[in-house]
Amino acid sequence: MNRVVLSAQLVERGAVRYTPAGLPACDFQLKHESQVTEAGQARKVSMEMRAVAIGEIAQRLVALEIGTAGTFAGFLTNQRNGRGAVLHVTEFE
Repeated sequence: MNRVVLSAQLVERGAVRYTPAGLPACDFQLKHESQVTEAGQARKVSMEMRAVAIGEIAQRLVALEIGTAGTFAGFLTNQRNGRGAVLHVTEFE
């Protein structure tokens, strides 16, 4: 199963573009910070992740202000250039 749920803050957003099928798409950057337990030890986690939304969810995310926090859910796939992963957001709360 490929499903990711991430509490994060919207830190950067690109302009709306359109897929060859005519669907709106938006690339953006998410920032996550938390503390987790690993091997019995507390660990601070801080990371940024590239993300994309397509269709109706893209239209919702374009309306968000930079700095808005929420829960982003979706799936991971390779970036177009094959380097690193990108979160395809399919749900947002």
